[in-house]
Order: sequence, then structure tokens, then C-alpha cells
Amino acid sequence: MPIGIVSQDQLEKELRSYNPKPLVVPDEVITGEIIEGTVITKDKKGRKEGDVNVPDSLRKIIGEEALLNGRESAVSLAQEFGISPSSASAYAVGSTSTASYHDPKPSIISHINKSRERAMKRAAKTLNAALGSITQEKLDYADADKLSGIAKDMSVIIKNLEPKTEGPAEKTAPQFTIYAPQFRDERSYELIHVQE
Repeated sequence: MPIGIVSQDQLEKELRSYNPKPLVVPDEVITGEIIEGTVITKDKKGRKEGDVNVPDSLRKIIGEEALLNGRESAVSLAQEFGISPSSASAYAVGSTSTASYHDPKPSIISHINKSRERAMKRAAKTLNAALGSITQEKLDYADADKLSGIAKDMSVIIKNLEPKTEGPAEKTAPQFTIYAPQFRDERSYELIHVQE
């Protein structure tokens, strides 16, 4: 269609090319304008059909769910919103898609790390309470193994929630090189006679 001012015939011809059959719809359903039997609908606001972008807030929630309740729970939550399990796995590591799996988005990873820290604080508080409840008197009775089981469980939770270190520990450890020179006997040196 030419740009600028067009005749009525050219406009109608162009409209018919987009909608060859005239659409008959009751007036209360029409969301656009009617020009001589042709309905021109206005674009709906919001996400268009077929748009697969997931908001960051939902990515953060799915990532947090994977951290706190496991992958199955995160995949279940993601499927309720029509998101694939592979995308849910990517959100769990802070990425926005499977293509950027090894390049996490800082805002998502920051949210997941804050959730991790909150969970670690709660587990540490419970661990300290359980350890404080183990007294010498309770160690003499069978209830102490229940308390130690709670303490062990809390320590495992803290260990699982701690952020993973990047790379092997050998690369970050200091390295020492010890040099041990060989001792030489006096007979191996040259003799120089000096007169005074």
C-alpha cells in the first residue's frame, strides 16, 4: 500500500487483502472500527500470542523453588506456566535460557543467593538450638541420638546450601617450592696461595 494520502478505493482494496471475507460481529463484541463491512481490530495490550519471554520475576521464583524444594518442584511450577523443564533447570542456575546456561544473569543469581543465605541462617539457628540442647545429662540417655540426628541434618542442609566454589581447590591453594643446595666439600674448591 502506498504511503501518504490514498483514495477510498485503494484503502478498501488493501483492507480486503488482509481480510477477504467481511466479518459480521455484533456491535458489543467489536473492539475496533468498522469501515464499510470490514472489521479492523486494535492490538491487545500485554503479551502477544506465541510470545515466549518469561518475566524475570517468574524466573527468580522458579530458581528459588529449585534451590529450596528441589528440581521436581521447580519443574512442576514451571509447567503450570507453560515453561519447559529445561528452562526451569536454566533458571535454577541463574540463566535466562538453555543457550545462556553458563552465563547467569546477575539479578537472578543474586535473588537465588539471597534465598540461599536466608535458608542457611534458618538451618544454622536450628542447628545451634539442637546443639545447645545436647547436655551431658542428655548424652547419658537415648534422646541424645535424636538431638544429634537433628544437628547432623542441619549441618547437611547448610553444606548443601553453601555456594559452590569455582574451579578446583588446588588452583587457589598456595604452592611452596623448597630449594635444597648440595653441600660441597672443601677439597672441591680451588686453592689460591696469597702472600701478605
